[in-house]
Amino acid sequence: MENTSPLIDPFGRTVDYLRVSVTDRCDFRCVYCMAEDMTFLPKRDLLTLEELDRLCSAFVARGVKKLRLTGGEPLVRKNIMQLVRSLSRHLESGQLEELTLTTNGSQLARYAEELAACGVKRVNVSIDTLDREKFQKITRWGQLGKVMEGLEAARKAGLAVKINAVALKGVNEFEIEEMMRWAHGEGFDLTLIETMPLGEIEEDRTDQYLPLSLVRQRLEETFTLSDIAHKTGGPARYVEVAETGGRLGFITPLTHNFCESCNRVRLTCTGTLYMCLGQDDAADLRAPLRASEGDKLLFDAIDEAIGRKPKGHDFIIERPGEAPAVSRHMSLTGG
Repeated sequence: MENTSPLIDPFGRTVDYLRVSVTDRCDFRCVYCMAEDMTFLPKRDLLTLEELDRLCSAFVARGVKKLRLTGGEPLVRKNIMQLVRSLSRHLESGQLEELTLTTNGSQLARYAEELAACGVKRVNVSIDTLDREKFQKITRWGQLGKVMEGLEAARKAGLAVKINAVALKGVNEFEIEEMMRWAHGEGFDLTLIETMPLGEIEEDRTDQYLPLSLVRQRLEETFTLSDIAHKTGGPARYVEVAETGGRLGFITPLTHNFCESCNRVRLTCTGTLYMCLGQDDAADLRAPLRASEGDKLLFDAIDEAIGRKPKGHDFIIERPGEAPAVSRHMSLTGG
């Protein structure tokens, strides 16, 4: 008989949220995320879309309720909508509560309508500045106009949009108020994220790091921020902004980690499962997936991995010039 028991880690936390990086490739080269001359995985190392479906479905069978497709940029994966359409069957059956996507928005104009037709209700779109020149400088290859077209397409398709912005010292730190007014004026939530020490990049992250405790303090000089219990399944803590009527989220892996309530694991496009974004310990699910047509070996490997999920991460911003806390890039693990 197939094992359908929920996934519970050694600290009693139920793991019901899976983030899946469907590709490590991206059509941007954001300065805090990747090197400009990134070497991507050879295509032969990637799981096929059918294998990704089978892995995701195994997690759904074990009680995962929320599934987020990430990258790299998920919408640059060839035939990605084939996977989205297939996974939508779990929404129809009621086993899956939510299928969502994190994207840079560059391909949204093309795919928003189809995503909505597959039962996707909301998307997270990463935008760190509203200044077109600065946007191009941060993303190296991105065009803000194209992303704005994507946001409009998402709105027309009925998708709820949350804007994600990485707070970068000396780059966008004094635009945050403007970004919040813009996002809330458009009916979008805004979530601010501290830069994370993942992967070697050209910049020094100690130069980029802006603690969100300082950002909140500055915002509170102008706005009334009230803590609210709103949750989307992820690590953000939300406040309501009285003056704009909108929601503002804070993701603070460094100033105030969110590990005590962690319900997430991350799967890469090669079938590697990371039990914690901030730790290198991982489990290979590709081998058991390919070793048998049944799911017993896969379930056993998942159980063994969840049994090693740590209590928390070890993120710290190191002294200038030191190696990042975790050597892999965010684009490999997924956002």
